[in-house]
Amino acid sequence: MFKLLAFFVSLSVQSILLCQNISDTIKNIIELSEFENSAHHWYDIKDTDKVIEPEKNQKRFSADDYLDIAENILLYQKENGGWAKNYDMQAILTENQKNIITNAKSNLNTCFDNSTTFSHITYLAAVNKINNDDKYRKAILAGLEFILSAQYENGGYPQFYPDLSGYRKYITYNDGAMIGIMKLLKRIVEDDSSFLFIDYELRTRITKAYKKGIECILNTQIKINDTLYVWCQQHDNITLLPQNARTFEPAAICNGESAEIVNFLMSIKNPDAKIINAIKSAVEWFEQSKILGLRIKTIDAPYSEYEYRNINTDKILIADDKAEPIWTRYYDLKTKQPIFCNRDGHIVNSFQEVERERRVGYAWYVYDPQKVLDNYTIWLSELNEK
Repeated sequence: MFKLLAFFVSLSVQSILLCQNISDTIKNIIELSEFENSAHHWYDIKDTDKVIEPEKNQKRFSADDYLDIAENILLYQKENGGWAKNYDMQAILTENQKNIITNAKSNLNTCFDNSTTFSHITYLAAVNKINNDDKYRKAILAGLEFILSAQYENGGYPQFYPDLSGYRKYITYNDGAMIGIMKLLKRIVEDDSSFLFIDYELRTRITKAYKKGIECILNTQIKINDTLYVWCQQHDNITLLPQNARTFEPAAICNGESAEIVNFLMSIKNPDAKIINAIKSAVEWFEQSKILGLRIKTIDAPYSEYEYRNINTDKILIADDKAEPIWTRYYDLKTKQPIFCNRDGHIVNSFQEVERERRVGYAWYVYDPQKVLDNYTIWLSELNEK
């Protein structure tokens, strides 16, 4: 009797531990941070391209509701396999919202901007690993086919596909677009356990796309008078030269997006001489361009309404000897000096000259290159050990 009771107690404890382990696994594997930018745009930015608007006090699933979030992701997937940007995957949708999304599945406003498409595939792969289901694998495979179809012959990826109008056709590093794709492809190429169901034929095509993507990254690195710098937010899809994006995003040396590129390059095992040179050149530029003794402070300000947002704050530059190193987002291609821009496209030379709506609504200063400098020391020591 006591042995039987002890057996059931032991079994119950094991079940509790197993459930806890599964819960911990879910929290560790299924990352939601890549959806935050799109969710922010859905709730906070006025955008006429959205097919649905959030309800007042829209309810949201918790991070543990991974099956419900996955259902949202499946619902939002378009007929061509991609996803549209600027919706909240954690939103508990009304029936009316679901119907509108379903009826818009033929809309080809699919893209990689704001961490779109590759983040959805990554999430579904994590869910499929925990809750094996063909519907997830089918959606993942359709998404991967969409990614492969969007790649240029030179290895680059546009911001939108198949809509290649205006600056949407340019090779896009802004908001993690191309590097997000490359990170996903890299996981598949390196046989990540979440993607082992992918067959040999598709895996071969993905490997080819991945290698072409790396070549594109190296070929788009800005070179001026035989000196390599970093990258622009967007590069011409034919000439590979830096290109303007939105009116307030000029062709320039761009430190924010470039930091993610360099960190990605440093993650590549057994890098060749071209990759090593690209990394070292970028690090040299980050060292040259860092700014000391300044920080950005957000302050309260009178409420104002603008076309794309309503704000009640402002941002100012503060002198601070203890401030961490900071970088401006843009540096002029000719002078290598910091530049800023207003929404009308007018370039100015100081943060104070930027109009308030853009001063608050855009990251003109970034800290990301410091992550590269921190990682570089480790990367260099590991490289020298080989």
